[in-house]
Amino acid sequence: MNDPVFFPAPAPVLVSQIAAWAEAEVVHGDASTLITGVSPLDAAHEGSLVFLDNPHYASQLETTQAVACLVAKKYLSRVPEGVIPLLTRDPYRALAKVMAHLYTAAMQPEGAFETGEGVDPRAIVDPSAVLEPGVRVEGGAVIGPRVEIGNGTVVGAGAVVAAGCCIGRDCSIGLNANIQHTLIGNRVTVHPGVCIGQDGFGFAMGLEGHLKVPQIGRVVIQDDVEIGANTTIDRGANRDTVVGEGTKIDNQVQIGHNVVVGRHCVLVSQVGISGSATLGDYVVIGGQTGINGHVTIGMGAQIAAVSVVHDDVPAGARYGGVPAKPVRQWFREMTALQHLAEKGGADKSGKGAGKGGSNA
Repeated sequence: MNDPVFFPAPAPVLVSQIAAWAEAEVVHGDASTLITGVSPLDAAHEGSLVFLDNPHYASQLETTQAVACLVAKKYLSRVPEGVIPLLTRDPYRALAKVMAHLYTAAMQPEGAFETGEGVDPRAIVDPSAVLEPGVRVEGGAVIGPRVEIGNGTVVGAGAVVAAGCCIGRDCSIGLNANIQHTLIGNRVTVHPGVCIGQDGFGFAMGLEGHLKVPQIGRVVIQDDVEIGANTTIDRGANRDTVVGEGTKIDNQVQIGHNVVVGRHCVLVSQVGISGSATLGDYVVIGGQTGINGHVTIGMGAQIAAVSVVHDDVPAGARYGGVPAKPVRQWFREMTALQHLAEKGGADKSGKGAGKGGSNA
């Protein structure tokens, strides 16, 4: 079996150039040393650049065989002799900047065929669709009537862009993605299997049966959004479902109809947001959290993983639990329950010991 390398090692780069990209300081060592790739701390070798951001891996820094390390001031003393420290306030963010230069092909999905120009003859493109120069449509993709797609966008194999949709410039539409009733801005990444713009879950329920309520809104995806694999975003029922610019959505997230997600939010895997909920800018939702319909989560709020949000959350608040509440209150309640459980166990154990003594 082949052992392919999907992202080959970059051309060698000077440590001084790495420092410039990362906006880091070369604390000591030879800045003309060459970097040939990025590695984890425990698998580094000659030519490797590493970073330390999580204290859990600090012990690995002391034995790493790397050439250079992006490191914060608090771990600077633990960088071993022979490793060039690159001092930065945020090593992980610095690494992101460096890797964007070293591994440009990994910045955006490339499609099934990696290369090519224009429309593959195996694709289906309606004659009324308008594709700017520089659009690439891979084999098996379907572009419907009146679709508009901007320069630099790649539509991957098997993807479907349905009638009337508009997609901006420099976007990536992943393999087998399905887009309908949707407007997409510039530099948006849609990973494989994503479905956008399908019916929202709308039914007038009753004893005589559940009547379907037509969903007549759209989905609007603003600039610089990234949407993870197999995520679903329903179109609005009577207004638009909106995802604000710069928001990053993980795999397998469900966003219901009429939801408004603000700018630069982060939604981690398996989050579910019910219809007509509103998230302010810079909201962070931990994995497997459920958001009730019609609630508002204020700007900058953070919700812990595996929580259930029933009511509005103030701006800047940190909530968690089922139902979600301020984290300090949640922690106090969990601690109190733990103490009660421990006390109950001790009492039961004591009673049993007493009975045994009397019978003896």
